[in-house]
Amino acid sequence: MSGTVGVIGAGAWGTALAQMLASDGGGVLIWAFEPEVVTAINCDHRNPAYLPSAELSPAIRATGDLGEMAGIDTVLVVTPAQVLGKVLGGLSQPPRDLVLCSKGIEAGSGLLMNDVARAAAPGSAIAVLSGPTFAHEVAAGLPTAVTLACEGGREQWERLAPVIARPAFRPYYSDDVTGAEIGGSIKNVLAIACGVVDGLGLGQNARAALIARGYAEMLRFGEAMGAQVETLSGLCGLGDLVLTCSSTSSRNFSLGKALGEGRSAAELMADRTTVAEGAHTAPVLAALAHERGIAMPITTAVNAILNGAAPKAIVAQLLARPLTAELPGDQSDIS
Repeated sequence: MSGTVGVIGAGAWGTALAQMLASDGGGVLIWAFEPEVVTAINCDHRNPAYLPSAELSPAIRATGDLGEMAGIDTVLVVTPAQVLGKVLGGLSQPPRDLVLCSKGIEAGSGLLMNDVARAAAPGSAIAVLSGPTFAHEVAAGLPTAVTLACEGGREQWERLAPVIARPAFRPYYSDDVTGAEIGGSIKNVLAIACGVVDGLGLGQNARAALIARGYAEMLRFGEAMGAQVETLSGLCGLGDLVLTCSSTSSRNFSLGKALGEGRSAAELMADRTTVAEGAHTAPVLAALAHERGIAMPITTAVNAILNGAAPKAIVAQLLARPLTAELPGDQSDIS
């Protein structure tokens, strides 16, 4: 299907990306797991389950058959991170370019999404799209900038950038796929922490400090995994972190806020229509950090809260940590 772009996953973010891609009138085929979502998009040009605010372009067509993605050169993958491998395994013909828009680390394996995709769809060139984005703003055509990290380097970028870029949606090039994924994964965990601080009523000073110290954790983990510091200092690292840690429009921040207000993780996760990826990423990220000897106390704290620890007690433990230097040149800096 020449000129058609594929989107796998019709949650809020997948639907918003489909709407953005269709803004120039080009065809977009979006795959949805739920038959009722397919019907709503095709018949009503709406996705009331996941993005009720958007009136969708008639250039978007929905399907429940992954086989219809065959023959499409560029496919954006926007499924929840924990099912990405399974969904990609259902492709009869992997596309030339797979653009990963899911943020997380696979539980059990500890693999980043690009490693999962490479195993599930051999032969596809992998790219990662990540950055400070709220779905409803992208769907509304508000200005947005993202990182498009291409494992195929400049050649792949020159292929993909014209397909993805729109007047209000501006991708920036990177070849650091690992860094783009790490930034997008860790910021979700840190957003839960910032939500907890907000739910406990600890103030803006505490949240700003948490963002800064969380960013230090992101840099430490990224360096250990081979990411470039410049990547994590950009849109898909620091930029995404600031946005996600600052608004209830973030699913992860909202989850943390509810935890801080006293609701249980089990109750919240059972009741959520959309996925807060940070809740799935926190335990595997904490385990990876422990295995590699990477100090990530905020990540460890979030994992403890998700496992039922009292938020006030965990915050008290963080505040009671030994005083140390801020700069990483001092090897005693583990906070």
